[in-house]
Amino acid sequence: MPQLRVVLDEDDFRRTLVRIAHEIVEKHAGRPLALVGVHRRGAHLATRLHRLVSDLLEDEVPLGDIDIAFYRDDLSTRGADPEVHSTHLPFRLEDFSVVLVDDVLFTGRTARAGIDALFDYGRPDRVQLAVLADRGHRELPIRPDYVGKNLPTARDERVNVRVTEVDGVDEVAIVSLQGAIA
Repeated sequence: MPQLRVVLDEDDFRRTLVRIAHEIVEKHAGRPLALVGVHRRGAHLATRLHRLVSDLLEDEVPLGDIDIAFYRDDLSTRGADPEVHSTHLPFRLEDFSVVLVDDVLFTGRTARAGIDALFDYGRPDRVQLAVLADRGHRELPIRPDYVGKNLPTARDERVNVRVTEVDGVDEVAIVSLQGAIA
């Protein structure tokens, strides 16, 4: 049976997003900024960061979300029907420094797919990456600019991010699959 260890509870989750929002504001002083969340949970995190960043800047920051289903390099190994969401980018990417928001950074392949998708819609001034959890094990030379929590993990572990909008709770947990029956 898988073992679950919660590493960010609801309060930690909220504080972590507040800290990331402050870091984003600090690094974007005077530069036009937009947030784009990667579907699914990254889009919800981006919405929360959007509220926090907009409050800190006392100005509305553009918000978008992007679907990467057809940009993944593992389409042939995933299910026949990938879950596809709409992409919403209601602003010109060329006018902004974009912070791409996702829940977990693992191999770097999802972040690469997000960047590829962004560039199909335009050429942002700059692209940065914000993640709630960085678990290591990179396969591509991708490094986040904003990290909620670094979580050294084993390959046989999973990092599960749960958000209220989808899962009814905010938490980050490490699930050990060692000894679990598949």
